Formats: sequence, C-alpha cells, structure tokens
Amino acid sequence: MFAEQRGSWILTGTTVAFVTAVYVPCVQRTVPGGDSGELITTACELGVAHPPGYPVFTLLARLFMYLLPSLSPAHSVNLMCSLLGAAACGCFTLTVCRLTGPGPGAVLAGGLFAVSRLSWQWSVVAEVFTLNNLFVGLLFFLTASFHCAENSWQRRKTAHWGAFCCGLGLCNQHTLVLYVLIIIPWVLYQLCALKELSFLGLVSLGFCFIAGFLPYIYLPISSYLNTARWSWGDQTTLSGLLTHLLRAEYGTFSLAKTETSMSLSTMLLAQLDHCLADLSPPVLVLAGIGLLFSLWDRNCCSVSWLLTAMTLVYSLFFAWRANLDISRPLLLGVVERFWLQSDAAVCVLAGLGLSHAHSKMEMWLGHGGLWKTTGWVFTLALLGQMGRTNHRECDQSRNDVVERFGRELLASFPKDSLILTRGDLPGNSLRYLHYCQDIRPDIRLVDQEMMTYSWYVTKLGEHLPGVHFPGRLWDPVQSEEKNTFNLEQFLSHNTQRDVFACIGLTDGDPSWERSFSRWPWGVCDYLVPTQRQFHPEQWAERSRSVYNWSEPHNSFPPASWERIANEEMWQARMKTAFFLFDLAERTRGEGKARLFELSYTLYTEIVGAHSEYPPNWDKNLALACERLLRSGHRGYSPDHLLTCSIQHFSLYLEKDPTDPQAAAIRSAVSHLLKERDRLRQSRKKTP
Repeated sequence: MFAEQRGSWILTGTTVAFVTAVYVPCVQRTVPGGDSGELITTACELGVAHPPGYPVFTLLARLFMYLLPSLSPAHSVNLMCSLLGAAACGCFTLTVCRLTGPGPGAVLAGGLFAVSRLSWQWSVVAEVFTLNNLFVGLLFFLTASFHCAENSWQRRKTAHWGAFCCGLGLCNQHTLVLYVLIIIPWVLYQLCALKELSFLGLVSLGFCFIAGFLPYIYLPISSYLNTARWSWGDQTTLSGLLTHLLRAEYGTFSLAKTETSMSLSTMLLAQLDHCLADLSPPVLVLAGIGLLFSLWDRNCCSVSWLLTAMTLVYSLFFAWRANLDISRPLLLGVVERFWLQSDAAVCVLAGLGLSHAHSKMEMWLGHGGLWKTTGWVFTLALLGQMGRTNHRECDQSRNDVVERFGRELLASFPKDSLILTRGDLPGNSLRYLHYCQDIRPDIRLVDQEMMTYSWYVTKLGEHLPGVHFPGRLWDPVQSEEKNTFNLEQFLSHNTQRDVFACIGLTDGDPSWERSFSRWPWGVCDYLVPTQRQFHPEQWAERSRSVYNWSEPHNSFPPASWERIANEEMWQARMKTAFFLFDLAERTRGEGKARLFELSYTLYTEIVGAHSEYPPNWDKNLALACERLLRSGHRGYSPDHLLTCSIQHFSLYLEKDPTDPQAAAIRSAVSHLLKERDRLRQSRKKTP
C-alpha cells in the first residue's frame, strides 16, 4: 500500500513538473485581452474585481506581484495561472491514482487536460478559470479519497477538507456550485449509510464550509477603505455585497446583461463538437469505457457515476443559462472557457477507462504487462500528438498585441485628456497600462458603462481629480430624473479637457449631438463643441498617422481579442476618409465636391499602400469614386473614376459575396459598365 502511494505521488509530481515545463515557456509576458487587464489592475490596486469579486484570485495575484517584483504585473499573474493550471492537472492525475493505482490512465487524465487546446490556452494568461480548474481537481481528489478511505477517521478528515474546499472554491468561480450541490448530498448519504453522521459532525462540516467563504471579507474591507483607483461596486452595505455576490448587475446565473439566447440543443451540440475536436473521439470512447467498467468495480463505481452526473447536470444547466450568441467567434470564445469544468470530468473518466481497459485485458488475455505497456504507448502518443497540434496556437510568449494596442492609444492622446472607454478591449488594456504601469498619469479614464451605476461616481469619482460629474450617475434614457445627468451635461462640465470616446459611445443618449461634434481620431472619437470649426485638410493630415501599427490583416484566430484589436487598428486607417465621405453626403453647396475629393484621395492612398486589407475598404473606395464622379469629378477623368468604382465593387463582391446588398451592388456595377461603355463610344465618335 505504501509503495502504491509513493508511486502515485511520484507519478503526480512528474506530471506536474512536465506540465509546468510546457506551460511556463508559453506564458504571455504582457497584458492579455478580455477580463485579464481588469483582474490584474484590481490586484495591483487591491480593489474589487467584477462580480462576483474573485477575492482568492485577487489576493493570490497580488502575492505573486510581490514575490516576482522583477516581472511586470501582467507577466507575474500570467505565470501564476500557469502554475495553478499545472497543479490542477496534478490533481486529476492523483484522482485516478487514488481510484485505480498509478499507471498510464492517471497520466492520461492529467496530461490530456493539460495539452487540450482550451486548458492550455487559458493556463498561460491571467484568468480565473485555471484557479477554478484547481478547485475542481481538489474536489475530485478529495471525493476519491473519501470513497477509498479505510476508516471513519479518514472519512471525517477528508469530508471536512472537502467542505472547506467547496466554500473556498465558491470564492472564485460560481459555476463550481453545480458540482458542490451534487458532491455534498453524496458525501452526507455515504456518511449516513455508514452511521458516521452525527448532529455535531454535521455542524462541524457546516463550519468548515462557511470558513471557506472567509476571503469574501476582503470585499467590504477593500470597498470601505476605497484606496483603489479601480474597483467595482460598493460592498460596504449588505445589499451592495449581495448585489455583487449574486452578479445582479449582469443577471444572476447569466453570462452577460443581454436579451440574446441560444437554444439548449445548439449549445449542447457546440459543446459536443468541442469535445470531439479538442479532446478527440478516442478519449470520449475511453470515458465511456471507464463508466461501463466501473459497474463491475466497487472501488470506482460510485465515483464514476458521480462524475458523470456532475458533467451532465453542469452541461445542461450551463447550456440553458449561457445567453451569448455563439455564432459570433469572439462570443463562442467567451462561452467555451466554461466547458473546461466538464472537460475535467471527461478527462478523469477517460483515465479511469484506460486503467480499466488494460487491467481487464490482462485479466482476460494474460500476457503480463503487455497491455499496460500498450496503454503507456497510447498515452504518450496521444499527448505528443495533441501537444504538437496545439503548441503553436497556445504559445503566447511573443504575443504583445493587446498591450501594444493600448500603448498606441495612450500615446496618441493630447496632454491631460479625458478618455471615455467602452468595452473590455480599450477599457481593460488602458486601465492596466495607466494604473499598473503608470503610463500617461496625466490622463483620466472614465468607463461609460460603469458611469451608469449608482456607486461609480461615489466610489471612484474621488480618484479622478479634475473630472466633474454633474450628478450621481449617468442615465442615458431618463436623465431628467433627480441628480442624474446626460452625456451633453457631462461633456459641458469637462470642456477644460480634450475628451475622447474609445471605442464609440453608449447607445440611447443622443443629447451630446445638440452641443458637440464627433471627429475621428484613430480607433477613438474626439468630442468637440459644435462651435469649433472643422478644417478637413488639416484634420486629415493630423489624423493620417495616429498609430504605428504593422500587424498584417487577418493574422489572428477569429475568436481572439488580438483579432479584434488588429481589426480596430486596420479600420482606424480609413476612419477619417469615411467621416469625410459621410460629411460630404450631408453637405450642400460647393464644399461637397471638395470633401468627396479628399475622401477619395485618402481611400486611394490607404488601399494602394496595402496588398491585403479589410473587404469594406473596396466598397468604400468604390462609393467614393462614384460620388466624386457625380459631384463634378474635380478634374479627374470620368473614365478613370468609373473604372475605379467598377473594379473595387467587383473586388468587394469577390471578398464578401454574402453581403445583404450584394444584388444592389451587382446592379450598380452593371449600370456603371454601361455608363463607361457609352462614355467610350462618345469619345470615339468625337473627331
């Protein structure tokens, strides 16, 4: 027995060391996209993260920043997540060792989860999912230890540790509750069946469970001190704390504050496709074998079916509540991270299946260790193949796209600017660079969405010196309510600063249009009083080279934040040209043709400078050519403008044939061809 335990720990330690050696070189050195920037900034400032708060992650991240002062805050937290991910894989290995002994099945469980695309991808960046994976692994291991305990003392000790881990895990990712709600009744039933559950024992288990929630004390403490320049919510009151814990601002048990919903079958099919693609069909077969063979193995039967029940309940509940449109690649990327929790159970079941398979084959067919050796060969071959396949996509060591995106934006703003951020990409990247890296301390960052919450001005207003809020919150819909304000009022109270909106403005409040104009400034918009005169040529020259961006177009996976950042930078190149075109459409008199000409000139310049570019550039240039022709062509050859319009409309249809206006564009091309033919015929007839 001692030799088996020693072998289990050696095998687990080897697995953890191997996974660490794989993960650490792939860790991203800079701030990633999504929530990562906000989580790192929260740890830097010792504030409160977005609901439900993630106190364990925040405190661990702050600890790693302290222990690794030579690294940037982003690098140290990304590194922390890689180590948590490796530890989680060790827990999965140890779970199988505890149930079936050390062997290839145990390595398959931990190694498979490690090199699967999703797990690897989210273990090299700062996110809460790796810590959740670790808590899942701990619960699996403690469940197996409880089931295999030799006496009542071991069972009670394991049950108490399990109760504490259940509470502590819920201080991180609340999706763990779906596993906790299944494990707790199972443990209580087992204790009751063995006549080992007393009232005092139940009370002590309850105390251990509640003790796990102690990190949540950090939230009201941080909120009360209010020293963090970035923090979310007001947890100084019970209602504020419950609002945060229950994610009421997002929608309790929902992923986002949106009315979008997908059918249960669509979400489940998407998860099945993920399992087939990322875990592979042989792994799913092994998981089924593990479940089947466990029927004849008293040591594994109960735990195997428990894992299966957890996976099914979690998958069904999450598919029901995941209210994001997964037809959009970026939102699919957001959703699929939550599949890691069920992937963990599938990997453990697959490991049990492999252990049962080679044991049964040796029992039925003999040949000593031949079948175990075959299991080792299969395990190493599968892990090697998956590792080679996923390494390129999951290696983020040279990825600095989101940080460069944020740095370019910050460098472009005039001194003492006020930036109204909107969305995770600009908001979180700028917050991290501004607060954690102390870049551009002269500017002020105000989050548009957060300004609509009642706590924002009260809690964070004092950390934004020089920014004037004309009320307690921004109400885009009913700004006439007492002590609220609209965007026009906010801008009017901050005219002493240059104000930029990045990216765009929140819908529903057009009040700013009465007194302010929006001029293009790269990814952002410059909000200026309407009385300020706009000089098209000067502004075109000033905004021509706002950023120094060299990433090729379409150079990142569709579901990545890097793809979004790169696309924003590419579209920023033509933003002034588009603005001038739109302005010309609304202009009357002789200035109209001049604006169309300037728009055409800018479009021609940016399209001619690149061989690969967004498809809409062709469409916009074709429209600019056509409008310049209709407005008098300003000395340009009508034949040239017609040819330019025909050529780029045609290129656009080749690149994006699914455009809803495709039929109208084809009709326009046909009309332009006929017009060009008539023009050329008239030239031939002219002596």
